Amino acid sequence: MSQANASEAAKAVIRRNTEEVQSGGNWALFDELFDDGFLDHTPQPNCTPDKAGALGLYRKLREAFPDFHAAIHWQRADGDVVTTYKTYYGTHRGDFLGLAPTGRAIHFETVDAMRVQNGKITEHWGVANLYSVLQQLGALPR
Repeated sequence: MSQANASEAAKAVIRRNTEEVQSGGNWALFDELFDDGFLDHTPQPNCTPDKAGALGLYRKLREAFPDFHAAIHWQRADGDVVTTYKTYYGTHRGDFLGLAPTGRAIHFETVDAMRVQNGKITEHWGVANLYSVLQQLGALPR
């Protein structure tokens, strides 16, 4: 497979994770897309840097925001690493970082880099603007 084709295949894996797992709650697909040796180089607070930690984070987000979904703005691939810029949206209906449900709509931007090898996500680096979520939920000053 050429590098261009490999990059397009890797981007498709990341799109499926964003659209079907994160936005759709397809946990069976999560297991297919994530390598058992997955390593998160930038885990969120109270999350382990492994496959179980990533699944736990995804589940927590969907519990806090049952309509959690993302809009992908762009993706770029450099070999087997895919960088994605996206905005997540949701309505606060469950506990989030210790905050009781507010019913407020939120959105936040994220930039992720994920390595895809043999069709599976093996590594993650990312930055999420969770500070803005806390502001939108009234937990921090604007």
